[in-house]
Amino acid sequence: MGAKESTAKRSDARRNEKALLDAAAAVFVTDGVDAPVRRIAAEAGVGMGTIYRHFPTRADLVVAVYRHQVDACAEAGPALLASAESPFAALRDWVDLFVNFLVTKHGLAAASRNDPDGFTALHGLFLERLLPVLAEILDAAREAGEIRAGIPPLHLLRAIGDICAGAETAGPDYDARFAIGLLLDGCRYLG
Repeated sequence: MGAKESTAKRSDARRNEKALLDAAAAVFVTDGVDAPVRRIAAEAGVGMGTIYRHFPTRADLVVAVYRHQVDACAEAGPALLASAESPFAALRDWVDLFVNFLVTKHGLAAASRNDPDGFTALHGLFLERLLPVLAEILDAAREAGEIRAGIPPLHLLRAIGDICAGAETAGPDYDARFAIGLLLDGCRYLG
């Protein structure tokens, strides 16, 4: 096999893995991390064997989706700031991506019961990658006069996380996205 063929296969494999992780993330958002593998395979347009070849256990798949979503959230911040109509609109859009990610994160704890050190390392990755991105978005919104000063990124991330965690036990009338909208409205500059 030539170098060009090998590079093309690696590129194709990366594309396939990204498509698989995107599909798994979408299924996890709608059906939870315990969704049947056949549902994920159908969404990705691959066979179940392909999933098991890449991710031998459900925990492997959930961790890979977690890392994939952390990277996607981190990369989305600057892109949203560049394309949104305002920094506050970028904040709302980024928080929406983050909320989708949190659905997977809550399932990660259950999937990682047998690997607490790995879970701790992933949480460190989460903070390392996402706090600077949120800080950049908050700084831009503050500089534009759209939000009040002094909103620590860690506090906002934790508040959003707590709101989402409450959705699991709050009953069918609770809408976490509505509550997060109220939280973000509370960050607005009123002066």
